[in-house]
Parts: sequence; structure tokens; C-alpha cells
Amino acid sequence: MEWKVLCVGLTFVLFAYFIYTPMPENIEEPWKVRIMDAVVKCTSFVAKLLENIGIMRYEEFFTMLMELDYSQPISDENITVTDTTFSDIPVRLYLPKRKSERKRRAVIFIHGGAFVLGSFKQLSYDFLNRQTANKLDAVVVGADYRLAPQYQFPVALDDVFAVVKHFLQDKILEKYGVDPTRICISGDSCGGLLATKVIQLMQNNPEFKDKIKAQALLYPHLQIIDTSTPSYQENKYGPILSKDLGIQLECLYLTTDKRCIEAVEANQHMPEESRHLFKFVNWSIFLPEKFKKNHVYSEPILGRYDFRNPALMDSRLSPLLVSDIELQKLPLTYILTCQYDILRDDGLMYVTRLRNVGVQVTHDHIENGFHGALAYMGSMVHLRIGIRLKDKYISWLDENL
Repeated sequence: MEWKVLCVGLTFVLFAYFIYTPMPENIEEPWKVRIMDAVVKCTSFVAKLLENIGIMRYEEFFTMLMELDYSQPISDENITVTDTTFSDIPVRLYLPKRKSERKRRAVIFIHGGAFVLGSFKQLSYDFLNRQTANKLDAVVVGADYRLAPQYQFPVALDDVFAVVKHFLQDKILEKYGVDPTRICISGDSCGGLLATKVIQLMQNNPEFKDKIKAQALLYPHLQIIDTSTPSYQENKYGPILSKDLGIQLECLYLTTDKRCIEAVEANQHMPEESRHLFKFVNWSIFLPEKFKKNHVYSEPILGRYDFRNPALMDSRLSPLLVSDIELQKLPLTYILTCQYDILRDDGLMYVTRLRNVGVQVTHDHIENGFHGALAYMGSMVHLRIGIRLKDKYISWLDENL
């Protein structure tokens, strides 16, 4: 009980401190964003404290709070909502109730959360998927992959791949009345990474490649090999997602070795033999000029830390590492990026690389957007920008799927 009281008191003090963190001038509803930014920073600080004194792990504190935002599979007059499993992986199905003379479109949505947090049960994801099903008269599947650190790389990808393969079976598509030529795989943040890689893998599978018409990636995380891109530098302290928080969580997908965090934060985590990979994420080549500003590209420092993990060189963790030949096979693509986001440049580089090889790409860049804005549609702090991002995403699906 005493530690709970201490945490509450400390949280109030920290909140008062963080609430005055400077915000970009063009951020919409700045005081709401300040509040959410302060909440996230306080949560991270308290989580670190609790872990250091041995009460609970860093990610457990985040998970405990996020579970307060979970929803139940409640159907309404338009949509039947059901929690079930595909290949033993939990999914939430959204099935339109009204009769349709033709087969429906379908969207598989993969949630974000740095491989450690999140669920399709979160109110914001439930709202997004419900709206998608209703506006598009589409079958929507929300997938819950197993989370780190209990399940580490590449378990999350394996789970998503299993869900997609299960859904794309002819008998399953027939069961839910889905048109096999009108299916999109979508995801936000690390869910965007998982969606990206699953689609890359599917394009090499003759049984499934023609069943994916489109991919929609919302502020996607697409590489871990360079954490000194301009967006990492400019948005080191947020809003919402700081470099420290992002790396702290993402490293848990690889290892519980604390040296990983230190090495990745210093951008000196890649081994000597990885030099040839940086050509795929060289932001001095792939970023549009307006985003380079006064930043100067420098060669990575390799092999500095006594830390090695083979996953760091694996395209299953950094989908940007695949060759142009592989990218040529990809379907119609939608990518949304936000200006105030450490992961902004991942999406921008992918847009450039896809367009360079002839893939049809629609790119929306939100000048006053920030990472995770979609998470604030179903929570107590309701942000208009989250609704705008949702509308852009659903409108693109409606026009292109």
C-alpha cells in the first residue's frame, strides 16, 4: 500500500513538471496533447522506478493501465462483433449485418504498441475497425499477436502471418462472403511493420499473392538499423512517443539485455558486417529535401558496443532492407506519416523506394500530426486529429479497395 501512495504522489509531481513541455506551434488542441504527453512521460518514469526497485517490470505497468481501456465485443444494429481465433491466434471479427448482393471487401488490421503493448480490444482500435466495417460494408479482422518480452522476435510476425494465411483460405473467404480480389492488410506503428513484412512474404507465395489488393500503413515503423534519422533527432522528446520510450519498448522484442537499449539509443548497435545494409535506409538519398533541413548524413559507427543480435540484420524486423526487385511485386499502397514522429522518416523513405520501382502509392503527410494520434479517438481525451486520420484512411480504402 505504501508504494502505491508513493507512486501516486510522485506521479502528480511529475505530471506538473511534464505538463509544461514545449509543444510545436501548429499542434491542434495543444492542451489536450500536453496532458496526454505528460501522462505518457509520467507513466514511463514511474514504470522505470518500479522496475528498478523490483516491484514490477517496466512494460507491466504500461499494460496494467492500458487494460483499463479495453472493450468488449459488443454488436450493434449494423455490425456483428465476435471474438474468436484464427490458427489459435485471437482475432476480433466485424461482420456487416445488412444483406449484400455481391461479395464484400475485407481488411485485416494489425495494431501497434512496439511489439510489447496493445490489443484489438483497445477502445480506439475497436472504434476504428467498427467504423471501417460500417463505412465500407466490409469484413474487418483485428488480430492480437503474442507480445514481448514473453514472446520475442519473430513470434509477433509468425502470429500475424498465421492469421493472414488462415483468413485467405478459399473456404474462409467463402464463409464470410469476402471477395478474394479485394483484400487489404493494414496496420499502425509496429503493426504497420508487421503488415508490411507479411505482404512482402505473401508476394512470394503463389497461393496467396493475388488475394492482396492493397496495403495501408499508418505511421509505420519500418527499420531499426538507423536511429539517427532527422525525425529521430527532431522528435527525440515527443510529443507522445519519445526516442527513449520507443527504444525501451522495442528492444524488449529482441532481448531483455539492457545493453540493447544503450546501444540502440547511441545508434551504435549494428555489427561490422552490416555496412552493406545502410544503402537501403540512407535518408540522404531517400528523404525529400524538405525533410533533410540542415541535417548531415554520417556513416554509422559499427561494432562499438559489446552487444550482438542477428535479428538486427533481418528484414523481418526492418522491412526497408529488402531489395528493389522484391519491392516491385508489392500491391497498391497507402502510407500516412506525421511530422512530429520519430518514425516519420521510415514511412517517407518507403514512399520514395516504392515509387522508384513503380508501385502505385498514395501518401498523406500530416503536418501537425504526431505518432499514435489514432489512439485518441475512443479514450477520455478525444482529439480531432485522430478522427481526421481515421477519415483519411477509411476514405482511401473506400476509393481504392
